[in-house]
Amino acid sequence: MNSLKPMPTDAGLDALKTELRSRSDEFQALRHIPMDIVAKFKNIGVYRAFVPERFGGDNLSPQAFCRLIEEISSADASAGWVASFGVSATYLAALPPETYAKIYGADPDTVFAGAMFPPHEARRTPEGFEVSGRWPWGSGIMGASLAGGGIKVEGESSPLPRSAVMPRDKVVVEETWDAVGLRATGSHDIIADKVIVPEDWTFIRGSTPQMDDPIFRYPAMALAAQVLAVVALGAARGALDWVKQDALNRASITGAPSPAARAYVQIDFARAEGLLGGARAAFYDTIEEGWRQMQENGEVDPTTQIRLRHAASRAAQDGAEAARIAFTLGGSNAMATGHPLGRAMIDAACVAQHAFINTGSNQAAGAALFEQPTPPGYP
Repeated sequence: MNSLKPMPTDAGLDALKTELRSRSDEFQALRHIPMDIVAKFKNIGVYRAFVPERFGGDNLSPQAFCRLIEEISSADASAGWVASFGVSATYLAALPPETYAKIYGADPDTVFAGAMFPPHEARRTPEGFEVSGRWPWGSGIMGASLAGGGIKVEGESSPLPRSAVMPRDKVVVEETWDAVGLRATGSHDIIADKVIVPEDWTFIRGSTPQMDDPIFRYPAMALAAQVLAVVALGAARGALDWVKQDALNRASITGAPSPAARAYVQIDFARAEGLLGGARAAFYDTIEEGWRQMQENGEVDPTTQIRLRHAASRAAQDGAEAARIAFTLGGSNAMATGHPLGRAMIDAACVAQHAFINTGSNQAAGAALFEQPTPPGYP
């Protein structure tokens, strides 16, 4: 019951991970993931993962997709972050079915990238809406064919934001992204200037989907948090694997025991592995339970929905801590610019800064567990 189709595990994924590691410095310099890598994401099914089979998709389960993103992230966290937006096929299920069919029926590997905030006023026109605005944090926009931006419509009272879907060539991308972490995500500003968007090319983010496939009825905000949180798990896994190989193979220039033979390294390595393993087990166990309920009952019960969100927050935060411990075990060498451990530590820390999964989300989880009021969209 893990998935309707299995996660790709062939040599193609292994080859891609090897390439991602070897080109990580290139991606950092570009500040985005280049189109040839996006094409390889398409080849392994990243963007059609959640697209229904009737449109040529793979119909993966949440667990299978998260494992795929975790694998990619273990090689390069920025690449994993960009790939995580293969989840967009579920967001767009809030579009009218006819619009969804136009998008994915034409190309199940369609790449969508967007940003919701701040939402900008959209003027009604006979053709739909006239959309203008600037949206930061447009992760993955450099490889997208469709762009999204949050809008406000006069007279609309939904607490959830509306998004306008626009052809990529109708917007301008200003390359503003210059960050120390998740540097290669290309999370630039998206700018629209009086773009006419038909109403049936807009949707309410987090609203009831307009198609009845199980993946579209799985809690949307939980899934959005999960696909981001798992990037931290992957980054930490890559960092700890690096530490293990280095500790086993590096000889000390002072004649001291190899790092693997030092007590403090053994203790902290075990602590980091335990932290990561516990977070990862809770994360996937909870997803599996939620998916089981969805398949058997047609819905996920409220308590499990809270657990899904909370487990995602723990995965992000504990993954970041495990990556931090890995950095300390790298010694002074890890301080060098571009070192894999420094990069993994900062990338994982940045994942855990996202509003869906940062430390503030723990308060929302606690409130939900006590059946107290929670922010809009939680769980």
